[in-house]
Amino acid sequence: MPRGILERLAAGVVLGDGGYLLELEKRGYVRPGPFTPEAVLEHPQALIELHREFLHAGVDVLQALTFYASEDKLATVGLAGKVEEINRQAVRLARQVANEGDALVAGNLCLTWAYDPTDPDSPARTRALLDRQVLVQAEEGVDFFIGETFVWLGEALIALEAAKASGLPTMITMGFETEPVSREGHSPAECARQLETAGADIVGINCLRNP
Repeated sequence: MPRGILERLAAGVVLGDGGYLLELEKRGYVRPGPFTPEAVLEHPQALIELHREFLHAGVDVLQALTFYASEDKLATVGLAGKVEEINRQAVRLARQVANEGDALVAGNLCLTWAYDPTDPDSPARTRALLDRQVLVQAEEGVDFFIGETFVWLGEALIALEAAKASGLPTMITMGFETEPVSREGHSPAECARQLETAGADIVGINCLRNP
């Protein structure tokens, strides 16, 4: 049984992968613009190869390519009916390569574009979109969850709740835009405090702006 993410972090630095959609776009497998993960179904061998390149480069964690694999976002490219298939296949492909070494597989969640703090129905809709991904990815046996690139702290907290409901360790990262604050106006430190208080095992920053 491989050591889990928290045990590995306790022992030292853990290296992860990233940038799958941008790299697959450069290679001609992802359409520019939407950055949706249809390559999981349309070009699985290309994704396997990229996973394998990361593994050979020495990473400890391979992420399932499920960024933007929620229903509303997939609907923008005509793939709303493929949510379960994409999420399930993405985890299986990552696991296939992870088993060639000693890497963990992280489930991946991200901003849904459904979250609107002025809409009282939005939190429940956002949670339902994320729950659907969490259920499938947990069924496929991810080792932990990464929720990433949230610009609203409120949405990050909803993603944290959804992922923690699986019983697995959870990492949440915020993305900061022009100014280093969430869209509610919270500093990175305040975001980290609230996420940790709510139960996040790992917190951080990614995308949009350098740390």
